[in-house]
Amino acid sequence: MTTPLSRTAEIRAVARDDLQQAQAMLQALLCDLFDLPVEGLKINLDKYSLNSLNGFFSASGKDYFFKFHQEEGEEAMRGEYYRADILASAGLPVDQPVYMSTLPGEQVLVYARRSDPRFSDLLYELDGSQDKDAIQRAVEAEADLNRRLLATAKDSLHPITPAQSRAEPIHRLFHERLIDPASGTYPGGRFKHFYVGKRFAFPNEMGLDWQVLSSARPVINGLEYHRSLGELFDLAHRRYQPERLADAGGIIAHGDAHNANVWYERGVASDRLAFFDPAFAGRDVPSLLAEVKSTFHNVFAHPLWLYSADLTKERFSASVRHESGKLFIETDWALSPVREQMLTVKAEIFWKPWLAHLKAQGLLPEDWEDVIRIGLFLSPTLVMNLNAGQGADLHNPISSAIGFAVALSAGSRPVSGKDAFSSFFDSIMPD
Repeated sequence: MTTPLSRTAEIRAVARDDLQQAQAMLQALLCDLFDLPVEGLKINLDKYSLNSLNGFFSASGKDYFFKFHQEEGEEAMRGEYYRADILASAGLPVDQPVYMSTLPGEQVLVYARRSDPRFSDLLYELDGSQDKDAIQRAVEAEADLNRRLLATAKDSLHPITPAQSRAEPIHRLFHERLIDPASGTYPGGRFKHFYVGKRFAFPNEMGLDWQVLSSARPVINGLEYHRSLGELFDLAHRRYQPERLADAGGIIAHGDAHNANVWYERGVASDRLAFFDPAFAGRDVPSLLAEVKSTFHNVFAHPLWLYSADLTKERFSASVRHESGKLFIETDWALSPVREQMLTVKAEIFWKPWLAHLKAQGLLPEDWEDVIRIGLFLSPTLVMNLNAGQGADLHNPISSAIGFAVALSAGSRPVSGKDAFSSFFDSIMPD
């Protein structure tokens, strides 16, 4: 029996084809949920809101910003969304909503409208900027946030049971996108919908079937890698079972703090970052999972390729060939200078001391690098369909080739030599 779509799921579906109708439906939903005289509601055309909608409206002379996150199969899932109070009580900077609904399928946050930019928008501008002062202020704000994240993680670290791990909503970003949410069948969910059994389009008019692509040994910019695409998904399914991720303890965390969920607050001497949309916040977030998505999406998804595929094909190149069971990808894509600085901050201020602390507490599993790598691999492959062929959504052959190159190099070390990911992991290795 098929579970009927929730109101938020229905609105998201309608918004793809009829924005005005979706706005009318959403205006009615907000009036119903919060008993507000909603006027002038507009949905933002936002490249970062891949699983959500956001926008603005007015009511009783005040201006508001709304956002809701909606996951496939959400109606059949358990757990609580939007626990901003957890983050605030732990001392993390978080914008508190003025109205909130946590009803299943009708989970919406409403904030007082701000003039602050999101950190994602600011960094998008800085990717191509030579403004050293603006870059330095942004890097310092990121550094300050990571100091606070580390302090909160250390203060809140505690052993958790497999059942406590299972109850955390963060698994909806990873494991539950690999399976059918109702039956638990693997492959399922986004993984099956995006990739399994599909045909893929790459540059040079090259098409590959899933069976060929998933089993090919990756060779990216001349470096051969240990794991194929299929092996990485299979490993993710095994190791990211929610119960298994209890082995490194739990912490208080946002869980989905990519920079489109972060305000950039400008100050006089320095600037400050503040979270919003804590859809996956929790008290028992598996400690190695908490900052994985933000590490990938705030650094390795840029510049351009994940969120701006049309611009990617204008600025970067890629070539793909399949030969003797190997997948060869060559690309000139690289991190921008500001993203390199953001990665250094994340490595030095959060990851290295955090892994050392887990080790000192006896909570660092031997395969910690694999655990983090799996999350980095799943972050792009399950947030958006990277396939530019059969069932394509937003990607083109060049952006798809770059996307798979980045994801595959995130998932395992090269057989020999170094890439950006292996250098990152070497830099955070606990002593």
